[in-house]
Amino acid sequence: MRFIATLAAAALLAANAHAETIRVGVTAGPHAEILDVVKKVGAERGIDIKVVEFTDYVIPNQALALRDLEANSFQHEPYLKNQISKTGWKIVKVANTIGSPQGVYSQKYKKLADLPEGARVAIANDPSNGARGLMILALHGVIKLKDPNNVSSTIADITDNPKKLRFVELDAAQLPRALQDVDLVSINNNYAVQAGLNPATDAIARENPDGPWVNILAVREEDKDKPWVKQLIAVYHSDPVKAFLETRFKGTYLPTW
Repeated sequence: MRFIATLAAAALLAANAHAETIRVGVTAGPHAEILDVVKKVGAERGIDIKVVEFTDYVIPNQALALRDLEANSFQHEPYLKNQISKTGWKIVKVANTIGSPQGVYSQKYKKLADLPEGARVAIANDPSNGARGLMILALHGVIKLKDPNNVSSTIADITDNPKKLRFVELDAAQLPRALQDVDLVSINNNYAVQAGLNPATDAIARENPDGPWVNILAVREEDKDKPWVKQLIAVYHSDPVKAFLETRFKGTYLPTW
C-alpha cells in the first residue's frame, strides 16, 4: 500500500509539473500571433502557456518584474538593457527568438534620395528604438552619426544632416499614424505589420538583417535555470513555429535559432 501511495504521489507531482501556467507577455501583432502557435505546440507537449497582450513596450518588462508574468517575448536586447539601466529590474535574456530588418516608410516619396530639405522624420521616443531609426538613415547615407554602430545614439549624436531633416519623437505604437503627417517614419516591424504594412516590400529602406536587434525571450534572473524555462525555449524553437514564421511572414520575421 505504501508503494502504491508513493507511485500515486509521484504521478500527481509529475502532472503538477506541467500544470503550472507560464504567462508570457507580448505586444499585439506578430509577437502575439507567434506566441499563439507556441501556445498550441506547448499544449501538445503538456505545457500550459497563457499569452498576455500589451499595447506598448514599457509594461511587459514591468509586469515581468512585478511577477504578473513568467516571461516576455517582444523586445531586442538593447531595449531590455536600457530599461534595466533605469529600473534595476532583474530580468535576463534566455534565448533568441526572431530577427526582422526594420524599415522606414513614406506615403510621399519612393526613395530616401527624394526627401526634400527640411523633411520631417518621425522616430521612436524610447532610446534604443529611436537609435535604430537613426542608424537606418546613417546606413543609407542620409545622415552621419558620431558612431554609426552605437545602439544608444540620439539626435544629439548626428554629426552631419545635409538635408536638414527635422526629427519628431513619438511613442513607438503611434508611429504608423504619423505616416499621414510627416515625410518619413521609422516603424518597428510589429507595429508596421499590425498597421497593414509589409516591411519586406513597403519600406523604402531597411537595416541589415544581422545586427544587435534580434528579438529575445526574457525571464526574471532568479528563474533562468528553472526547468520550465528550458521547456518554453524548446517549444518556441520547434519546427512548427519555424514553419509558421516562414509561411505567415515570408521573410519579414526570420527564425534566429
